[in-house]
Amino acid sequence: MTRTGIEAALNDLLFNHDITLAEAADRHFTPDYRQRTDGQWADRIEFLDHIAHLRTLVADGEVEVHDELYDGDKYADRHTCHITKKDGSTVTMEVYVFADLAPDGRFDRIEETTLMLKGSDADRNIGSAR
Repeated sequence: MTRTGIEAALNDLLFNHDITLAEAADRHFTPDYRQRTDGQWADRIEFLDHIAHLRTLVADGEVEVHDELYDGDKYADRHTCHITKKDGSTVTMEVYVFADLAPDGRFDRIEETTLMLKGSDADRNIGSAR
């Protein structure tokens, strides 16, 4: 089993323009994927709608993983997203993730909390995967 991780998933979703959003999603997330970010639940369709919107705003960025743990079908990490938007402004968010992996290694569920380090109130959702 090849397991995904948040760095690979976010790089494909937000920064890899050589693949479609559908390809990126299928590579890293199950069809029944769901996510809770800062208390708000989203199903896979809502999640992908949000990522599609982010793709219109984000020019470039980097995911810096500080801590990452795999334990069977459980995954946890702490990472920082450094985002440059198409308007030239920047956003930095620290994110804490707890997740379940499907038997094929893709994310089945993520619960995360985010901490804005740099950016405006309007940027609060840009560094998260919701």
